[in-house]
Amino acid sequence: MKIGIIGGGAAGFFSAIAAKENYPDSRVIIFEKSQKLLSKVKISGGGRCNVTNGCTSIEELCKAYPRGGRQLNKAFQIFNTSHAIEWFESRGVPLVIQEDNCVFPLSQDSQSIINCFLREAKKLGVEIKTGVGVKSLRSVGKMLELQFLDEKLQPEVFDKIIVTTGGSPKRKGLEWLEESGHKIEDPVPSLFSFNMPAEPITRLMGVVVENTIVSIQGTKIKAKGPLLITHWGMSGPAILKLSSHGARILSECEYNFTIQVNWVNELNSDLVADELRIITEAHSNKILSNIRPFSLPVRLWLYLLDKIEIPADKKWGELGKKGVNKLMNVLTNDEYSVKGKSTFSEEFVTCGGISLKSIDMSTMQSKACKNLYFAGEVMDIDAITGGYNLQCAWTTGFIAGKLK
Repeated sequence: MKIGIIGGGAAGFFSAIAAKENYPDSRVIIFEKSQKLLSKVKISGGGRCNVTNGCTSIEELCKAYPRGGRQLNKAFQIFNTSHAIEWFESRGVPLVIQEDNCVFPLSQDSQSIINCFLREAKKLGVEIKTGVGVKSLRSVGKMLELQFLDEKLQPEVFDKIIVTTGGSPKRKGLEWLEESGHKIEDPVPSLFSFNMPAEPITRLMGVVVENTIVSIQGTKIKAKGPLLITHWGMSGPAILKLSSHGARILSECEYNFTIQVNWVNELNSDLVADELRIITEAHSNKILSNIRPFSLPVRLWLYLLDKIEIPADKKWGELGKKGVNKLMNVLTNDEYSVKGKSTFSEEFVTCGGISLKSIDMSTMQSKACKNLYFAGEVMDIDAITGGYNLQCAWTTGFIAGKLK
């Protein structure tokens, strides 16, 4: 059997290795359009490679995928985070689970993951061809024929093909698959930071607030976690999660919207007001700048006081009911205007791709083209940060490699 893998990234290598392990006598060939293999793995996690997540609950795992979570439920029963950890460690790559459940190689170097894949591929006899882009595919009887971008290359025929080309930033990059009968969900960016050119809070760049709740005004979309103030606006896990869950809506409004920030991670505003009243009674003679509620960063606390026009040298006992209410409101319902986004071009994640309606998710086989399979981000599956996107590559690659 001759098996073609289109794409030399995370899902490509994982499915190629799985296919070769399942069918040792087959010929497996990876075709990579660029000259670089596993380029996104290289830069993942800031070059450390956030290889998966320590979450072991399949129900919770599925919640990390704004698109595709429900359909991945059964897939995760076949190959989940625990299986991924065992897979790498059994192949000589010890892993470490951080407090936030992100999983990295013990070496803290993505090259450890890349070396593992290259080593396994070589050991199994997987062929790798770089600089070979695919132009189109078509059925030829029970076989599949690939035509290449380089017209000097002759078309090749395969028994099975697995498409692992990753996310495409534009629909045009998916047209060759649309032509073979697959429904395409328009790709839009996911996992991006927010630009706030008119907001003076950018003067606080570098400030991190560990526990926030951020929501998109006018929607029910919200996210919790650390928030980073940058020189262009806001980033950090809470913002990236919000961008992931709101990817479609934010694209439709052309990235002009308002967010509401709860700086104290407490939805019950009465409890926040009570905490402020307790401080006013216990520290009535102390000035506001010296007592920070909820351990807020100093620079942020002073900024918020200035924003609501309460002097930092005012005494807590002089706040009064009106002052407490103003503080409570800015701590739990602070608003910022977003005008645009910033994406990390090399590490981009897209919402969209091959519609899951075109794929049998129990096998990853195309419903439109027999013997054609998909794995990874080329499908309309994407996740929040934390190793979940790579886990999808491992899970779908493992199942596609069964070639059932």
